[in-house]
Amino acid sequence: MKKATLLFASLITLLFISCTGPEGPPGFDGLDGQDGLDGLDGEIGNVFDIVGDFTAENEYQIFVDFNEIAPTLEVFENDVILIYILWDQTEDNDGVPVDIWRLLPQTRILDQGLLQYNYDHTFLDANIFLESDFDLNTLPTGDTDEQIFRIAVLPANIVSGSKLDKSNISTVMQSIGVTEKSISRIHLN
Repeated sequence: MKKATLLFASLITLLFISCTGPEGPPGFDGLDGQDGLDGLDGEIGNVFDIVGDFTAENEYQIFVDFNEIAPTLEVFENDVILIYILWDQTEDNDGVPVDIWRLLPQTRILDQGLLQYNYDHTFLDANIFLESDFDLNTLPTGDTDEQIFRIAVLPANIVSGSKLDKSNISTVMQSIGVTEKSISRIHLN
């Protein structure tokens, strides 16, 4: 009984002692963390396809004005623009066609020499062009006509600091919530 009374008295004393005394100094504020994405107020990126021809008349360039192609698309200076070329098609086990996309630039080794599909961009437009070490007039139409490109506009906050595999169009589309069915295809010529 003495042990129980002593234990009870110790607990009561501890309770009263722990609740009294001066307040300690305030702690230091922590560093602000990296801002996360706010709620989705609309699209956080965009993906669309364009179809165009490389000709001598357009100097083997396909010019894409974002305001003309997608007037509602807002591209900021720090956004990342990635362009992929439809390189080939294969079939899955059920015989359904599967597109094979490659991130530009892409180089082909031809009998005439080296051919490269390349691009540059601003936040207003993109320019896809051919570069070669031979006369581009000798190219067959399979390399110039009805070329299909997929353009992905990614907000910088999605790409910066991430380990996003930009060479994989499926991963890029998944990161911004775009599905294959939602992609529009625009014919430029």
